[in-house]
Amino acid sequence: MNARMNRRLRKGKGTFMGMDVLILHTVGSRSGQKRESPVAWFADGEDARLIVASGGGSRNPDWFVNLMAHPDEASIELPGQAPVPVTPHRLEGAEREQAWQRIATAQPRIAKYQSKSDRQYPVVRLIPR
Repeated sequence: MNARMNRRLRKGKGTFMGMDVLILHTVGSRSGQKRESPVAWFADGEDARLIVASGGGSRNPDWFVNLMAHPDEASIELPGQAPVPVTPHRLEGAEREQAWQRIATAQPRIAKYQSKSDRQYPVVRLIPR
């Protein structure tokens, strides 16, 4: 599924289920292997993007673990564009809550998933370098 979505994105088709999607480039936290994960994103100012580490389970998705383990090697690929290096910032406290409200308003489905989870989904701001 990820490979198919990545191909669609590289052809310039950047939405899935009504959400904008990008390819997040990370490096495996243990393997050191390059990874590519399609992830929904939300605008945050002019250049920054917000992503949510939902993953649908009781633990954070692998891409989030990889991103936090090797933040200096992260990049994003928007539909039909070349990868751009980014700096990830995990949001906390009031900053996370403000971002979460914007995300939940834009995509109520994500808030519904969050309400069924026993963990708080991390929200990460990706800022181009």
